[in-house]
Amino acid sequence: MSSGTKLRNIGPKSAAWLRQTGIRSQEDLEAVGALAAYVRVKRAGFKPSLNLLYALEGAILGCHWQEIPDARRSELVLAAGEEVAKLPLPKNKRMPAAGPVTTVRNEEEEASMPEPDFGFDDDPATEPSSAD
Repeated sequence: MSSGTKLRNIGPKSAAWLRQTGIRSQEDLEAVGALAAYVRVKRAGFKPSLNLLYALEGAILGCHWQEIPDARRSELVLAAGEEVAKLPLPKNKRMPAAGPVTTVRNEEEEASMPEPDFGFDDDPATEPSSAD
């Protein structure tokens, strides 16, 4: 993290994300907690996996992230899901998906439409054969 200190389980990319969210030391992480730190990273627009959440918890507890008990992992995942759901959607995802597009034509309109011309002068199927 800051000048020579390295959090357990945290690689350079995750450390950079944490620094950008104001978490620069073991003390900062412990004060905020694993869940809040993970949510800060998500809120900042990064796309961390759940492994970061486990790694943060392991860094606080002083163990490898794979040693976090399954029950605690489940608690963290549930809590993270609830907190992330409260975050605003990214700007490019705020618009609802468009509904299906339908075209409606009335019979009058169709009758007045010209036959499409695709630029073919002759139809080879109606040409007399040169073998005759």
